[in-house]
Amino acid sequence: MSYIKDNFLLTNKTAETLYLTYAKDMPIFDYHCHLPEKQILENKPFEDVYEIWLAGDHYKWRLMRNYGVNERLITGDASHKEKFLAYCRTLGTAFGNPLYHWSQVELKEFFDCDIEINEENAERIWEECNIYIAKNNVTPQSLIERSNVTHLFTTNEIFDELSTFPAIAAKGYKFKVIPAFRADKIMNVDAKAYKTFIGKLEELTGAVKDIAALETAIETRLKAFIEVGTTASDIALEKVYPITTQAEADAVFKKAIAGEIPTDAETEVFKGYLTYFLFKLYAKYGIATELHIGAMRNNNAVMLEKLGLDTGYDSVSDDNSIKNMSRLFDKLNSEHLLPKTIVFNLNPKMNTEIMTLNGCFQSDEARGKIQYGPAWWFLDNKVGMEKHLDDLTATGHIGAFVGMLTDSRSLLSYPRHHYFRRILCNYFGGMMERGEMTQNEKLVGEVVKDICYRNAIEYLGMNR
Repeated sequence: MSYIKDNFLLTNKTAETLYLTYAKDMPIFDYHCHLPEKQILENKPFEDVYEIWLAGDHYKWRLMRNYGVNERLITGDASHKEKFLAYCRTLGTAFGNPLYHWSQVELKEFFDCDIEINEENAERIWEECNIYIAKNNVTPQSLIERSNVTHLFTTNEIFDELSTFPAIAAKGYKFKVIPAFRADKIMNVDAKAYKTFIGKLEELTGAVKDIAALETAIETRLKAFIEVGTTASDIALEKVYPITTQAEADAVFKKAIAGEIPTDAETEVFKGYLTYFLFKLYAKYGIATELHIGAMRNNNAVMLEKLGLDTGYDSVSDDNSIKNMSRLFDKLNSEHLLPKTIVFNLNPKMNTEIMTLNGCFQSDEARGKIQYGPAWWFLDNKVGMEKHLDDLTATGHIGAFVGMLTDSRSLLSYPRHHYFRRILCNYFGGMMERGEMTQNEKLVGEVVKDICYRNAIEYLGMNR
């Protein structure tokens, strides 16, 4: 029997009331994820629990590596069952890690399996979950609808195929799948495959020989995204770079498309200008910007060469670019071209710096126009979420907060929303019971509903 109970993470009666009455049944809007839209369209039944639970989930892979599991049992040629058993063995002693909680909830939520995950129970869990899958025709659609998701934003590169999205809409699912626009592969001018990326863009927009043509091509593709419903964009940077000129960026761009790898300094010149250009473009079309900073990516060159990107070898960066962010926001604001922006920060020591900077650029264009995004990636755990709530309430306005997302490639990640909701309700419940805030349960409950769902719906234009 699982240790997960109805009052999981809820340490007082007020918290239980807030969660069960106001948070638990709210729909989910997953406004930033990496689910493969073609898999959602194809909607093929899954064959076994490994295929749903472990394939492509680098959160789980990373935990297994920390436990010394051989890579063959993670991403190698071991059987699905061998990999599943290795994960259960790993998880059984990962006390306090969010995966220790998430995985247990996932079993119950999606496979009606209440067995505690450990090495001893692994064979039984494997059998019970696979029997459930065979009997219940488990598909991407069924998993998303079971999670009460109304909208999800996939993250799509500038040159991605967009015909999948109208095709999904025609299926009549109970949820909407909308692409968020991402130009990171065009931003990463120092990538070995940069000419290939530009070539993919040229196939859709025509020749791109200089920075002016690149800007036109980016705008053309953004319009195509908007036609299929896009209201949000995404930019991922280790840090914010100084704003540079179009001429400086043009010189770097021409070097890259000639097949040369720009220096680190030249790369920063290009990224500084393109970030500024993208923000202006998003403001022009009313596209909200999700700015992700603080990830130091691809640390392990050996494993990057072996497995590729997004396989669990990123970490938290300590680069402090708050001054550059200030200058970027100020220049855009002075030009009346600062879009609605959600800043996702991966380094918690920068919480207060970024949140207080956000407060300098608010306006009545939107409630919480410049958002401090939820605890993200390495921070979407109990400690990270509680610190985020402490810092947000101390320096911002919790009532405007757009709440949680999954940032995941896994269709089973939606219980993370409830993990956050329990922590949120426990946070408010504790303050209420200590006499630190209003005792008006209905008022607080409505704020909980806003944070769980309604604020994001309003902010990202899903109620139009």
